[in-house]
Amino acid sequence: MNAATRAPAVAGSFYPEDAGQLAAEVDRHLGAASPAVESKGSLKALIAPHAGYVYSGPVAGTAYRLLREAAAARARRIVLLGPAHYVSVRGLAGPGVEAMATPLGAVKVDPATVEVAPEVPEAHAPEHSLEVHLPFLQRVLAPGFTVVPLLVGNARPEQVAEALEWLWGGEETVAIVSSDLSHYLPYVRGRTVDEETARAIESLNVGAVESERACGAAPLQGLLLKASERGLRCRRLDLRSSGDTAGDRRRVVGYGAFALEAGG
Repeated sequence: MNAATRAPAVAGSFYPEDAGQLAAEVDRHLGAASPAVESKGSLKALIAPHAGYVYSGPVAGTAYRLLREAAAARARRIVLLGPAHYVSVRGLAGPGVEAMATPLGAVKVDPATVEVAPEVPEAHAPEHSLEVHLPFLQRVLAPGFTVVPLLVGNARPEQVAEALEWLWGGEETVAIVSSDLSHYLPYVRGRTVDEETARAIESLNVGAVESERACGAAPLQGLLLKASERGLRCRRLDLRSSGDTAGDRRRVVGYGAFALEAGG
């Protein structure tokens, strides 16, 4: 793997390192997802979680099944935004590479990435919040799509919305925000908190999406602001926690999947 390609950081921990096993697991999550209700508009953005597949894979599968059904034929560029967990980032940060690799191959980084964010490769190198989405994209979209991978740190919603506006494009572009929801609450309390957050997301209520309730709050706030400006509608696809998938119920992490659509 050359220096122009970001190597996988969490293959073998968040998801299988073997390509065959990885493809089978992604396909299993896609196949187990309930078919999305019929869309009344054009899918423009998704919100999906980023934990290990054993925990959040079923919820992510719901979002990516909709992408496959509603936009796979025309989506050629994915604007992927997620939180920076390991390195402090001011504003938005690009990866400073030409491609991002998974065991399923390499995904080309879109040249537009350098137009909206400085390159901070040290923030991207250990980060899982964007990487875990790539295998789903590789199984759902036709070869040749590009990705605009942006980590979001200390950024105002307007800052994220401005980057999204620059990258908005047409039907060929779909934005995906990577975020988990509440962390380490008892199961029942987690359900209550995540329901409140889900309602805020569905109503495009930027101010009600707080960092204590969503680790990807900064990119989420920017997407919701831009969705409101663009007249998109948001609908819930799935809302569960690790207590529903693979973890115990004493301390759970919440996961949600949402679609933002235009027209109709």
